Amino acid sequence: QVQLVESGGGLVQAGDSLRLSCAASELTFDYMGWFRQAPGRETLFVAGIKWSGDTIYYADSVKGRFTISTDNATNTVYLQMNTLKPEDTAVYYCAAGSVGRVWAGVPDSWGQGTQVTVSS
Repeated sequence: QVQLVESGGGLVQAGDSLRLSCAASELTFDYMGWFRQAPGRETLFVAGIKWSGDTIYYADSVKGRFTISTDNATNTVYLQMNTLKPEDTAVYYCAAGSVGRVWAGVPDSWGQGTQVTVSS
């Protein structure tokens, strides 16, 4: 079972930037995704990418502001978040699986999550 460890969350002000990291113990699955869950809301897909760096998709709510990338040398996936808004406040989860399973919201493995809070 691949282990995923997120880091990089925190408390920032609207308009600031943050970079989340997700370190994978192994490259068992070829697709990686970021999801988020706001308080009292369902878990939503944010962005996804293949370890090869292609097949990149973003939720409409983050297009143009968030960038997902990979570093195969360190088995790390990043989520660069710019121009953060209060509505981006959520627990952000890293996930791994096949393309279909990640896009369907049922990845094979989840990280423990990292809190991002954006104040207005």
